[in-house]
Amino acid sequence: MKLVYNTNQILAERGNTAQAMARQYHSHHLLPNQCSSLVVQTIREPVAQVWSMVRRFDQPQCYKMFICGCTLRRGKGGVGSIREVNIVSGLPAETSFERLDKLDDDLHVMRFSVIGGDHRLVNYHSTLTLHEEEEEEDGGVRKTVAIESYVVDVPDGNSEEETCYFVNTIIGFNLRTLADVTETRRLKATNFNSV
Repeated sequence: MKLVYNTNQILAERGNTAQAMARQYHSHHLLPNQCSSLVVQTIREPVAQVWSMVRRFDQPQCYKMFICGCTLRRGKGGVGSIREVNIVSGLPAETSFERLDKLDDDLHVMRFSVIGGDHRLVNYHSTLTLHEEEEEEDGGVRKTVAIESYVVDVPDGNSEEETCYFVNTIIGFNLRTLADVTETRRLKATNFNSV
């Protein structure tokens, strides 16, 4: 398996549960012209709170800041649904068509595939998992660990490193925004309830 980034080292820093999740959901078979990597983000919110945002296949713009709109073209947001995503200006694309391949509310696993669009992410498949961090934070709160991995064809004229760098950057922004949005949502709810 070809990997540009040392995912074993990234996961070793996150503990046994992250390594087990990666073995089960983030091990990908690659073709010769493909690359793969993963991004990990810790979020100071319970899994259920984070999952409530992630599982909304029809509203990725809630935490994916490079998306300005989304329309379901088939289905109602369950497995097999297809969404048309509108990309913000400034990126080398305007639209992406994506199919939801797996949505497991018990294990907190989501998979989707890019099936079309005016971009260079051909044969892109993403897997996102959430699990509780092994150690509790002060106050007994468990944090959520989000792991997102992908497989994608390396576009002509680009290297594996360039492709992974680009995709990892986008996913990293998305996961950091997910952390910010879920943490801010809790703070707003806490402040509202204390009034």
